Amino acid sequence: MNRNMIAVLIVVAALLFGAGAGAGLLLSAGDGGDGEPQTSATASTTPQPELQDEGRVSTSEDCLSAADVYERLRPAVVEITVSSQNTSPFGLPQQGQGSGIVIDSDGTVLTNQHVVEGAAQIEVRFVDGTTAGATMLGSDPGNDLALIRVDDPDLVVAVATLGSSSDLRVGDAVLAIGNPFSLEGTLTQGIVSALDRTYAAGGSTRPIRGMIQTDAPVNPGNSGGPLINCRGEVVGINTLIENPTGDNVNVGIAFAVASDTAKASLAAMLADETVAHPWLGIAGLEVDAALAAELGLSVDEGVYITYVASDSPADRAGLVGAFDSEAEAQQASDPVSGGDVIVAVDGEPVTSVEDLAGYLDLNKQPGDGVALQVDRDGDELSIDATLAEWPG
Repeated sequence: MNRNMIAVLIVVAALLFGAGAGAGLLLSAGDGGDGEPQTSATASTTPQPELQDEGRVSTSEDCLSAADVYERLRPAVVEITVSSQNTSPFGLPQQGQGSGIVIDSDGTVLTNQHVVEGAAQIEVRFVDGTTAGATMLGSDPGNDLALIRVDDPDLVVAVATLGSSSDLRVGDAVLAIGNPFSLEGTLTQGIVSALDRTYAAGGSTRPIRGMIQTDAPVNPGNSGGPLINCRGEVVGINTLIENPTGDNVNVGIAFAVASDTAKASLAAMLADETVAHPWLGIAGLEVDAALAAELGLSVDEGVYITYVASDSPADRAGLVGAFDSEAEAQQASDPVSGGDVIVAVDGEPVTSVEDLAGYLDLNKQPGDGVALQVDRDGDELSIDATLAEWPG
């Protein structure tokens, strides 16, 4: 059985080590706007529709038209211009642009971390042309999220509603508002193409899980802007597009950080904190009957460890990977024997990489201990590890 180890490691990076490399393109614009509809000085008064049972929406009764959604949300979307500490070959400060979403009346703006990273100066522009400086608050680099706050306390802003991304279904209509290729205030529409996607940019970058895949056209200039449901609620933060051709244009596959992911980090970011995520330090494969037969494993469910990062919590705890280095694991076309299989974490059975990754992210913080049940060559071992903060 021939397996593409690199592709598997990209998915597996949800754990742990981020051993894959993606072809995604972040949507901020280095020289032209990624702005979004800028927030106006007055709040929207459009009434919110009633929710249906179980948080679902009737597409025939409760959904707004695209025009109504745009009218409601555009005032709460801002254009962010960043002057970085780096300079151009001519000695001028380098600038980039992105979008953001006003989430409270204090002028707090949710955006992507990559939009404002390394900023020496941040300027926010609203839909009526008003501009104001902004200051970084907290961030969640692991999920590519950041909060900034407008420096003018007297500015009256429109505020967007963060909806629940867990209510989304594949096929639901969604809209995006942005400034692709400097085309200010562009509205595009599509559907939810898939849910719970995991995306790893490569290297030791932490994979972002639970992402929303959409075919709503977004392009450079949309970073940090809203993905919106038919009720006019923000259900995602547009972050990147698949870029297989290298042409930096939309090919019908885009990804947004889920609003529920953002809401889980809001309290810490509002407290001017950098959100930390737990790190075990492994890459692995989901064990199934075929892999178990190929490698002669004594279990047919769990996470087969392909690689253990040097000096990681997994390494210090004594976990064993099949390959000695990340490079070997990435270059191999077939799995090899010799790796441990994690079959349970804190007494909870593990049947997939996402089981393990999801459990750690939802229940653990850096510094927490975790009890792993491991199968090693047919022997059942109990191994304790102390999680660290995701490096980088």
